[in-house]
Amino acid sequence: MKKGETAHKIRKKPWPTKAAMEQVYEMNLWGGKESDLYSGEGSHLPEIVNPYIAVLTSFLKSFKEPLTVCDLGCGDFNVGKDLVGHTKRYMAIDIVMGLIARNKEKFKAENLEFQCLDIAHDDLPSGDCAILRQVLQHLSNAEVQSVVGKLYNYKYVVLTEHLPVGDFIPNKDIISGQGIRLKKQSGINLLAPPFNFKVLEEKQLLSHLVNDGKGVIVTTLYRMF
Repeated sequence: MKKGETAHKIRKKPWPTKAAMEQVYEMNLWGGKESDLYSGEGSHLPEIVNPYIAVLTSFLKSFKEPLTVCDLGCGDFNVGKDLVGHTKRYMAIDIVMGLIARNKEKFKAENLEFQCLDIAHDDLPSGDCAILRQVLQHLSNAEVQSVVGKLYNYKYVVLTEHLPVGDFIPNKDIISGQGIRLKKQSGINLLAPPFNFKVLEEKQLLSHLVNDGKGVIVTTLYRMF
């Protein structure tokens, strides 16, 4: 077999993260009924979702000219559907093809577009603001680093992560998939090594203590250079 042919076939294989996330939805590992494509309690519990929608709506409405938003990891779109109306254009992206197909059928708006992309390995659409809501927590450090390099193309980044309560060692590596760093008493901090994300301004928008006391869901706004 020629070298070029081998390389081509290797590139054609699905990335492990894509297979892992497809399995999450196919097997309802985050809950929901068998026929559902369900993104978990973090996308559906009113005590988590409603304050998030309120603070993001306030942020989006603060601009005289509406922003173009890229929702990187839109999931089942139970949250994003309430933000679309406050944007110039809303690009909703997820790695799971079946989820994107379902969302296209269920949610319609002139300024809304769904795309199936792997945010770590594919080029991302241009825009003013990137939203990542409990997405990076599921990715390996290598994939997070790949995403971070693309976030410099946006003026604003709104990041939500499930973190341990109190002090913790950030950015312990994991294998991409269903789990998060909380099991290692760790969580994502993009400003810390190995990511060293460079921003002009950091502002915490929201903090929600999870009922089981095992973590806190924190939403942070980064303003870029």
